[in-house]
Amino acid sequence: MFELTKNKEKGTFHFVLKAANGQVILTSETYESKMSALNGIASVQKNCADDTKFERKTSRNGKFFFNLKAKNGKIIGSSQLYVGESGLQNGIVSVQKHAVDAETKEL
Repeated sequence: MFELTKNKEKGTFHFVLKAANGQVILTSETYESKMSALNGIASVQKNCADDTKFERKTSRNGKFFFNLKAKNGKIIGSSQLYVGESGLQNGIVSVQKHAVDAETKEL
């Protein structure tokens, strides 16, 4: 499920993609409007099937994470940090599995 949230102080929006167990598997960038955030969700759903859209990275502390990028190369969302590369790959598979048909819930 995608959860769309508005920051009441700033008026900006962001979303997270959660797995069936409630764990956050992807966090979006900040959007200035609700429509832009909804377009971001649609972009995740469109691009997640293409493994080449996932940029695999290593953080400064040696943990692993990924960014999902749109066709234009802009980051749509980022993962949590993983201890190992297998966790990173499992996170990508989870996004690919859950994002396409996920419903959007506004909080």
